[in-house]
Amino acid sequence: MLDELLSVVDEGDRVIGQMGRGEIHRLGLRHRSVHLLVFNQAGELLLQKRSMTKDSCPGYWDSSAAGHVEAGESYDQCVMREVTEELGVVLKELPSEICKLSPSKDNGMEFCQAYQVVYEGPFIPEEGEVDELCWFSADELATWLGEGGDNLTRSVKMILAQLKK
Repeated sequence: MLDELLSVVDEGDRVIGQMGRGEIHRLGLRHRSVHLLVFNQAGELLLQKRSMTKDSCPGYWDSSAAGHVEAGESYDQCVMREVTEELGVVLKELPSEICKLSPSKDNGMEFCQAYQVVYEGPFIPEEGEVDELCWFSADELATWLGEGGDNLTRSVKMILAQLKK
């Protein structure tokens, strides 16, 4: 896969340039990402297990869909693209915004816009990106997080912590 072209942003989330994803990560520059949490009618959260071939957090459980905002793309455009690419779902409406994380070393220096939607499926996981999809109840997530959240990405832990507030 070619190195994605992303926007480099300043502390106010204003675009100040463009650079390849790998170089942005290597230099620790601020950039943008989205995370989508898909819930079912029972209130369970769909998480994806990242492919073992991913260069970042292989085999970890992550948001239902997530990705970098490409250069020239908005957060909203990105979340709609990612849900289609990673889950094979074409949403009719934009998911609801739930929080926005500020860049830190814990989240890879990303302004991270998180969204949520209620959707039951079906899903078609993207081969090479997603190894598995699984629904988790609020109790299961609370126990998992209470035990340290092993094998959960830092970003999804941060978003779930924001949801609890």
